[in-house]
Amino acid sequence: MTNTTSMSDDGTVRLVIEDGIAKITFDRPGSRNAMTWAMYETLANACTEIAGRDDVRVVLLRGAGGKAFIAGTDIAQFLAFETGADGVDYEMRIAQYVSAVANLPMPTVAVVEGWAVGGGMAIASVCDFRLSTPGARFGVPIARTLGNCLSAGNLRVLLSTLGMPLVKRMLLLAEMIPAEELTSGGYVHEIVEADALEQRVTDFCSQLAGHAPVTMAVTKEALSRIIESQAVADSDLIERAYASRDFHEGVRSFVDKRPPQWVGR
Repeated sequence: MTNTTSMSDDGTVRLVIEDGIAKITFDRPGSRNAMTWAMYETLANACTEIAGRDDVRVVLLRGAGGKAFIAGTDIAQFLAFETGADGVDYEMRIAQYVSAVANLPMPTVAVVEGWAVGGGMAIASVCDFRLSTPGARFGVPIARTLGNCLSAGNLRVLLSTLGMPLVKRMLLLAEMIPAEELTSGGYVHEIVEADALEQRVTDFCSQLAGHAPVTMAVTKEALSRIIESQAVADSDLIERAYASRDFHEGVRSFVDKRPPQWVGR
């Protein structure tokens, strides 16, 4: 068994590998597992370790505390942003962390209890399967909270898993969509009652672990290449959003716990 932990005031990401299952836990329940830079870095390191091991058959990702998968990036980190270039750099870094999960060659399963927001939504969306408890909610409500934007890469993933109508509900209406609305299209594979969750997760991972690893790996890679072929340039759009007065107002109002006052520039 491998047990790797990174712990600090910035939160914890735990990796435990046992019996062919790599379990990644985002552990900062007091902040609904909002991700700090230290947590993102540890996630990337965990993915590097997992990808290099032949004994891992399935990767399981979940949040600690039962209230959230990941409630996005810790907003306080945005207070240091001064220019649109800071936003471009941030989105590039986030893309690297999300890609570390997306590029894992073995099947990945996100277990979502409570909220999957922003960066948490992005990480859940690049997993191959999502299991949730009743009432779990998914979304990127930045149009009413921060006033920033998503990269084209993250939008491409959301479009491929959700479709245009739901993506516009999440991004333009800033809705947090309940899991019950996301099962028919397959985004949420299954909704499981809390008291049955542990057994269902075990059974689901066991099913995947019993399948041909090479078949699953090359299938994932082929699908990834198809999605990546749709890449577009977006730095100008990201810089415009992160350089706006609205973004700085959104961050400050979030930290101050007051409604933002948008000015449209």
